Amino acid sequence: MSHSAIRHNDRVRQDDLLVLYRQMLLIRRFEEKSAEMYALAKIAGFLHLYIGEEAVAVGAIAAIRPDDYVISAYRDHGHCLAKGSDPKKVMAELFGKVGGLCKGKGGSMHLVDAERRFMGGYAIVGGHLPLATGLAFASQYQKGDQVVLCFFGEGAVPSGQAHEAFNLAALWKLPVIFICENNRYGMGTPVQRAVALYANLTDKARSHGLDATQVDGMDVLAVREVMHKIVDQVRQGQAPHFIEAVTYRFMGHSMADPAHGHYRSKEEVAQERQRDPLRVLKQTMLEKQTADEDDFKRVEHEVSDEVAAAVKFADESPFPPKDELYADVYSPSSSVTT
Repeated sequence: MSHSAIRHNDRVRQDDLLVLYRQMLLIRRFEEKSAEMYALAKIAGFLHLYIGEEAVAVGAIAAIRPDDYVISAYRDHGHCLAKGSDPKKVMAELFGKVGGLCKGKGGSMHLVDAERRFMGGYAIVGGHLPLATGLAFASQYQKGDQVVLCFFGEGAVPSGQAHEAFNLAALWKLPVIFICENNRYGMGTPVQRAVALYANLTDKARSHGLDATQVDGMDVLAVREVMHKIVDQVRQGQAPHFIEAVTYRFMGHSMADPAHGHYRSKEEVAQERQRDPLRVLKQTMLEKQTADEDDFKRVEHEVSDEVAAAVKFADESPFPPKDELYADVYSPSSSVTT
């Protein structure tokens, strides 16, 4: 291989890693700004932040194609942005504005971007797992080769619908990858107090006939590497897969929950922050000399501008008119009388 080819490959690798870093940083800064806007009453309702878990969404989605499907729960901003949604439209949706992904009708917990095959965030714990199984069944039935990534927290694992979804997916060998973001706390309850015989969640998945893998959810490169292998296997018609991504949320369960809550210590949070996924990737890149501080400063500046533009767009977008209450509402017949 020529020296020029080597330099080209190094450049590709540098750009590739910077893309991953930029995506995680965009999610981090977007979430921080969302918390700020919530405090200013620009965002109403519930707001669940993805801060600390960015490596899972970014690493996993980096391994799939644009025509593959992603579905998520109520902590959905990160997955939506990682799938390529416009931050302006995402922020406008959080603001409840017409310029949002769902014209302001979905809000934080119900983002949908069907054009990019982000099939929504869902507020019922575990309620979207059967939907993911249905998407995978549709892909198989139509003889497509699209895979479905289904993100959920460990709190969903004991739910009845999760086990039904796992069973059917394994029974029919559906092209779905269940990605459990185990941040160790379902609201304020530690996972070992909610899941019987807890050692790791992959054992639970294997009992349903799913292949299962545990991965460090704070290392975006580890997540991406594992996902590349699994996506190829699932796309080729092998068994569906369950991934336990061991991660940690740095903030509370939601904006209604103090930053650390009363269920974990400040010392625990500080210790986990040493494994910040942004810090982990940045340190790797500096050690391998695939980027320098100037690269990181440039990305920080670009992301800051992008998030500021998203807030400006959301602020300037109008609220939906009152007659939108009756738009997009299903009615079996316009002639129904009471």
